Amino acid sequence: MVACDQWAGALTALRGTLPKAPRADLPAFFAAAGEAAGQLPEELAAVLDTFREDGNEHGYLLLRGLPHDEAELPATPTSSPPPSERELLAMEAWLALVGRRLGLPTGYRELRAGAVYHDVYPTPGAHDLSSESSKVLLDFHTEMAYHRDQPHHVLLACSRADHAGRAATLVGSVRRAIALLPDADRAELLARPVPCQVDISFRGEAADPGPSARVPVLYGDPGDPCLGYDRELLAPDTPRAKEALAALSGALDEVTEAVYLRPGDLLVVDNFRSTHARTAFTPRWDGRDRWLHRMYIRTPGQLTGPAEPGDVVGFRAK
Repeated sequence: MVACDQWAGALTALRGTLPKAPRADLPAFFAAAGEAAGQLPEELAAVLDTFREDGNEHGYLLLRGLPHDEAELPATPTSSPPPSERELLAMEAWLALVGRRLGLPTGYRELRAGAVYHDVYPTPGAHDLSSESSKVLLDFHTEMAYHRDQPHHVLLACSRADHAGRAATLVGSVRRAIALLPDADRAELLARPVPCQVDISFRGEAADPGPSARVPVLYGDPGDPCLGYDRELLAPDTPRAKEALAALSGALDEVTEAVYLRPGDLLVVDNFRSTHARTAFTPRWDGRDRWLHRMYIRTPGQLTGPAEPGDVVGFRAK
């Protein structure tokens, strides 16, 4: 955990350099955010640079105590997208600065109409696989593990916590889990990809198209592998693959850490080396329910061609 209150003055000054209505001109906004990200306090910049290049054992980085003001917040949203003229909120500013330090904020065409900034809040009747659901556990998943342009980092910034403080973001790191995985199961998951369904947003007109991607669950350096995991969507097609995936699931459960986000927190999830989930909570529908802001980041090292901050990419299955 990185305590950021020590840099409150410097961060607030950088926020003041950003355009007031980011959605009105995202390219100009992210250009300004890129310049500001280059002026972050030296210690904070070094922490972010190290996490971008090497990650860490836990699979996430928590920034706590970022400047925020409840008085500036409107009511928690009840619909998306927000109006283009909505003024920049504090936690949206920190998403932009941290996101640009890490890489390129990215939208996905089929997801929320390609929006780069996502408001995350409880919605009545939301599908259980949606982040807008609150009544059930949002189960462990690597974000868009089935997508060739899978984000490297998932950023979650908290403007409001749930009333009871029960909602936890759960993170399971493959770097901690791999030591608990038998060698034979590791070898199986490294050897061949596993069939995988895709989230509702990427299914097009088909209600249930079945597995349409093949996801490498473990890949890269066998001694320090990356992770592609989704407890709901992976569909192993051999008994051996099912056994190995079950063993990995058990190992991830054993190393899971709970993060209780509160206002002023920004969580950076390493989406190449961890899986995350969210526990259930009870909204009150009173305008002050849990409200997070989400951004997906691609990093230069994963790109195969030119890219710009704010790009919107279309679906390409693995």
